[in-house]
Amino acid sequence: MRNIYNLTIEELEDYFLSIGEKKFKATQTYSWLYEKRINSFDEMTDMKKTVIEKLKEDFSLEKIKLIKVERDVEVNKYLFELHDKHYIESVLMRHDYGTSICVSSQIGCNMGCKFCESGRLKKVRDLEPYEIVEQILLVEEDIKERISHVVIMGIGEPFDNYINVTNFIKIINHPKGLSIGSRHITISTSGIVPKILEFADFPYQVNLAISLHAPNDKIRNEIMPVNKAYKIKDIIDALKIYYKKTNRRITFEYIMLDGINDKDENAEELCKLLKGLNCYINLIPYNETNNLGYKRSKNDRILKFYDIIKKNNVGVTIRREFGSNISAACGQLRSRKEQL
Repeated sequence: MRNIYNLTIEELEDYFLSIGEKKFKATQTYSWLYEKRINSFDEMTDMKKTVIEKLKEDFSLEKIKLIKVERDVEVNKYLFELHDKHYIESVLMRHDYGTSICVSSQIGCNMGCKFCESGRLKKVRDLEPYEIVEQILLVEEDIKERISHVVIMGIGEPFDNYINVTNFIKIINHPKGLSIGSRHITISTSGIVPKILEFADFPYQVNLAISLHAPNDKIRNEIMPVNKAYKIKDIIDALKIYYKKTNRRITFEYIMLDGINDKDENAEELCKLLKGLNCYINLIPYNETNNLGYKRSKNDRILKFYDIIKKNNVGVTIRREFGSNISAACGQLRSRKEQL
């Protein structure tokens, strides 16, 4: 049985037309699901009994299970159990501009980035749209407030689950869905070039972030195996096409790894690589884990790296560090649960 939270408004309209009903019932249904947050189809008081019975017959309202929350100052980390007993996680972060959630898009990840806890546990399967949507619903239920920003940057490579992720975006963006503005949604990729080009035609003004983490192929090959399939030049060429079509600024994520990618010459090379692109670089202090051998760059090294980029007139920020007292690294909470 299909989960009703999987359906975009267009798919729900098609469904109602297929059973001989008016398509406006899709908007009514979305209102019940996402505004009134029903737990049973019987709560839909403006629907005919026959329609309710048909919905019960064709769809499930089943939710994923929230099984653990770790809380710290301005950040919560959530562990969810899925119907097949696998685990995913989300992170809630409070900023001065609103409340943001980082959601997972797959169980595990096949990109195999050497510094990433998520990639240590290989991909089991893609998440369906409802399993991504419900991460937001359950976190909002926990905090008793609306989430304003969504980042698809948790466990998994979103562009390796392209259709489900873009349907998720359509659902949360719809005014009768979660009504989260396109410009408040960011999707992150490790650089799947064909999907970057496809995403250039996606008709929503969603932000794009590239997990770059290295200024050249030599370093990137060592820490990100995906680079052997899609070289940095291929990614940059695809991004130029993306920018020409969308006119949207691109974010480059750059994790600071001690002695690996944080030297002065790496900063200079990074600026040269990105020169002329409408972009900014987000420097990320690394969250160390017990399972991986990489170390976080020293604070003075991060600041020096930042200064070099700034002097080259490239936009740059240093990401605030969240969750120092909890399982901060992406995939760390799930990894610990899987090992029990």
